[in-house]
Amino acid sequence: MTADDPVGATGGPEYQVAIVGGGPVGMGLALELGLRGVRCAVVERHERPQPIPKGQNLTQRTMEHFRSWGVESAVRSARVMPADAPTSGVTAYGTLLGDYWYPWWRRSALRPYYYADNERLPQYCTEEVLRAAASSDRNVDCLIGWTATSVIDEGSSVAVEIEGRGRDSPKMLRAQYVVGCDGSRSMVREQAGIELRRTDHDKAMVLLVFRSAELHRLLTERHPDASFFNVLHPDLDGYWQFLGRVDDQGQWFFHAPVEAARSGTPDAAACERLVRAAVGAHVDVAFDYIGVWDLRFASARRYRRGRVFVAGDAAHSHPPYGGYGINTGFEDARNLGWKLAAALRGWAGEGLLDSYDAERRSVFESTSADFIEAFIERDRRFVRSFDPDADREAFERAWSSRQVRDDGVATFEPHYEGSPVVLGPPGGVSSARGSHSLAARPGHHLPPCALSAAAAPAARSVDPAADVSDLLGRDFSLVALDAPPAWVEGFQSAAALSGIPLVVLTDSFDGDRRQYGCRLALVRPDHYVAWAGRRAPKDPAAILATATGH
Repeated sequence: MTADDPVGATGGPEYQVAIVGGGPVGMGLALELGLRGVRCAVVERHERPQPIPKGQNLTQRTMEHFRSWGVESAVRSARVMPADAPTSGVTAYGTLLGDYWYPWWRRSALRPYYYADNERLPQYCTEEVLRAAASSDRNVDCLIGWTATSVIDEGSSVAVEIEGRGRDSPKMLRAQYVVGCDGSRSMVREQAGIELRRTDHDKAMVLLVFRSAELHRLLTERHPDASFFNVLHPDLDGYWQFLGRVDDQGQWFFHAPVEAARSGTPDAAACERLVRAAVGAHVDVAFDYIGVWDLRFASARRYRRGRVFVAGDAAHSHPPYGGYGINTGFEDARNLGWKLAAALRGWAGEGLLDSYDAERRSVFESTSADFIEAFIERDRRFVRSFDPDADREAFERAWSSRQVRDDGVATFEPHYEGSPVVLGPPGGVSSARGSHSLAARPGHHLPPCALSAAAAPAARSVDPAADVSDLLGRDFSLVALDAPPAWVEGFQSAAALSGIPLVVLTDSFDGDRRQYGCRLALVRPDHYVAWAGRRAPKDPAAILATATGH
């Protein structure tokens, strides 16, 4: 098998998973699968990542994924901003240099609930790191410069036809599963017959990438603790002008509604006026890129059909409000990857693969409705109700109140309380809206906690006072805190009988570990809690069966 002939003269390998689209989500999924020993191919038409600075804000949870995939250090080294550069934002009224502003989107405040710090770098830098890592994984074939043209679910496998530029004829790949990570115009989604639900705001938006040393100086002096800026202007009726640093050398990106874009891409002069009006000053502007996109929300009505799945923008897309897009896509990859590996290894029930749709689609729909669309509507109500020129006192009271309540980061806590493979609270509903807690809660991400080195399995060597994240395996883990041996043995026996790989971490129930509020916690491969209890369950086998989709 070669880059010119990825299938080979004899029909080539039978891939376990074929991934169509090698952007950040596709390469992230390839790493998740490759590290689990799953043989996969990634088909990507672009020779190099596209140099448009989108998807810059990487959450703590995303950095946990990178840590799990072994690329955290490489991603941080690829940053184009200094290591100590701010990762928070500012919301301003009217113009960036106006009288009214407050700090916004301070993800660093959530650090106690995650195992890693957040990061900021352009998507193309992240993609380069992921591509390099996937290309070096012996279980992953990166077919760069090839385009998937058709996908056919044949029942027992899926056929993917691919074409390469400058090659004589198309090739055919076959895999047990196919995942479309091929963007909002996904060919995989369309050929699988998965319907897309759209909500169009009938609003054209311009994306500008430009250089301005003067703007760099102005905002460094005025807002040294911020890297991105949301301008709330009364004329825009709740829609944002959104500007952010690409690097510390004066490159910026800028999104804004532009009515004139209906008749085509606006010219440079119009774009200069737009930037200067948002800033509130005459700054130098030299454009690297001018483009237009439509502000709309889209979500696939299902994320799975037979042996075909969709993830990332192929499954859902929305405006770049709050940095949800790329981070949501990485969570898709982490969620789906371990479930596909479990199915291929034979210990997953049929319901486990279905749970990918149940969990991730619910979270995206909540992200869209409870956060992004809610931001637009809330801001619309504000600019329609308050005007500093008409009633400054009332405006300032309302503006001050916004500073206290502008807590999108604090309430964005995706969880799977309503998942069919989680033993969550009665009536639980999976959602993006939640609360951050240091307890081990079913359906929620397991928070950090120091465990002693003795908690590690005998075959593993770790530093003293290691964090629980350093000890969790790639499969299910049972965290047992001062739990009698019989409690643990019940899970071990049930797992052995079912062929479910299980790592056991035992430690004392004292110190920071009391925060978990339980003696036993069954943790999934993606570090979400499947079940937690203060005492031994009556039927550990039933818990494991539910958690694995049986």
